[in-house]
Amino acid sequence: MSKIITHLWFDKEAKEATNFYASLFPDSKVENVTTLPGTPSGDTDIVTFKLAGQSFMAISAGPYFKFNPSISLFVTFDNEAEIEEVWNKLIDGGSALMAYDTYPWAQKYGWLQDKYGLSWQLSFSENHQTEKKITPLLMFTQGVAGKAKEAIENYTSIFPNSKIDMMVLYEKDDSDTEGFIKHARFVLDGEHFMAMDSSLGHDFVFNEAISFIVNCETQAEIDFYWEKLSAVPEAEQCGWLKDKYGVSWQIVPTAMDKMMRSGDKEAMARVTQAFLLMKKFDITKLEAAFAGE
Repeated sequence: MSKIITHLWFDKEAKEATNFYASLFPDSKVENVTTLPGTPSGDTDIVTFKLAGQSFMAISAGPYFKFNPSISLFVTFDNEAEIEEVWNKLIDGGSALMAYDTYPWAQKYGWLQDKYGLSWQLSFSENHQTEKKITPLLMFTQGVAGKAKEAIENYTSIFPNSKIDMMVLYEKDDSDTEGFIKHARFVLDGEHFMAMDSSLGHDFVFNEAISFIVNCETQAEIDFYWEKLSAVPEAEQCGWLKDKYGVSWQIVPTAMDKMMRSGDKEAMARVTQAFLLMKKFDITKLEAAFAGE
């Protein structure tokens, strides 16, 4: 199990969307669908899936959060035929944010929102060689524009096995503020990320539509990451938190995945009712609920 997993929030389309995404890339599949009854959103589908061998999760939990370009999935390709095929499939029913074209930094590149609203950046370029095919990219806008460097340094200080691979800054005559991050790559506990700043007039900021799950083996781990990351008390609910930059995280015990895949509907319902009352997850109480104690 990956330490940090990208999580996508849908209204009702998680199963449909994840099957579509899995059809786009090799080594991709929907691995499991668990339906939790009795949540505030009604029956909630939780989907675990892989894209290009990388782990993701998705949920259908109501129309509360909408995707926007503050977090996109940056995908690299080895040839023009492959990128064009994926672009044509993703743009169907969606819209282009930057046209699919040739740019100074790429033989082919485009930025789009698909029919579900999820933002993708597709690149075929010798300048965009990445460790993994798909990398989450965080764009710091509005009140946190200019905070990307600080955030990256903060995140890499919190997670073990982390490093900053590169930071490219805007220069005096560039299209954004001098000294802001034009492009950065970093690693958090083995998982790869990208980031950039933008002081342009964007009407979006980070929200819960895309969050990052941190899988924890122990209560001590949960307590550590909760203390280090949580900065918005009113956002603390059911293992979710927001950091000081507005990015959402889920601090989750690995034991919970086993509970939710057990197939024991009564036990799963007890666990669901227990965690709905929690802010930070308590492993002992979750295990007691699962056991019916």
